[in-house]
Amino acid sequence: MSNISFSHIVAASSNHVIGADGGLPWDIPEDMKFFRSTTAGKIIIMGRKTFESVGHPLPKRLNLVVTRQKDYIAEGAIVFSTIEEAMNFAKTKVDDYDPEIFIIGGGEIYKQSLPLVDTVYLTRIHQDIKGDTLYPQLDPAQFELSHQEDRTEPVPFSFLTYKKVSSRSGR
Repeated sequence: MSNISFSHIVAASSNHVIGADGGLPWDIPEDMKFFRSTTAGKIIIMGRKTFESVGHPLPKRLNLVVTRQKDYIAEGAIVFSTIEEAMNFAKTKVDDYDPEIFIIGGGEIYKQSLPLVDTVYLTRIHQDIKGDTLYPQLDPAQFELSHQEDRTEPVPFSFLTYKKVSSRSGR
C-alpha cells in the first residue's frame, strides 16, 4: 500500500472566512487553477453543503460526500455519514488514484478532520472578508509553514503549504 496522506486544500481570508451564503466570497482565477491542478486525478472528500454549492461532482476525481442526512443522493459521488467513514473508504481506493487524498470543505468537515491531516494547502487572502463559514486556526505547534508564494493580483494573496510537525507520531 502506498504512503497514504490526507490534505486540506482551502482558500481563506485573513479573518478565516472561507464562504459566504453557500459560495466563495471572492474570484481568484489563479487559486481555482491551483485547486484544479492540485486535486486532478485524486480522491476528494467534501461536506454536503460544499457539494451542493459546486452543483456537480468535480471531473477527473473520485468525489466523496459526507452528510448526516439519511438517504441523501449525490449524483456522481459516493455518500458517507461520517468523515471517518469517507476517509477509511478513500484509503481503499488509492490503488486507482493518487495516495494524497484531499478534503475540500466545508467548515465543519475541515474542523473535524484537521487533527487527521498531514498537509494544509492554504491560499491566504490578505483581507478581512465578511462571511458565514470559517476555517479553523492552525496551531503553530502542530503545523509549520513549508512553502510560500506571494501574489498581488487580483488581490494580495499567498499560496501557503503547512506540514504537520510530527505527522507520524501518535497516529
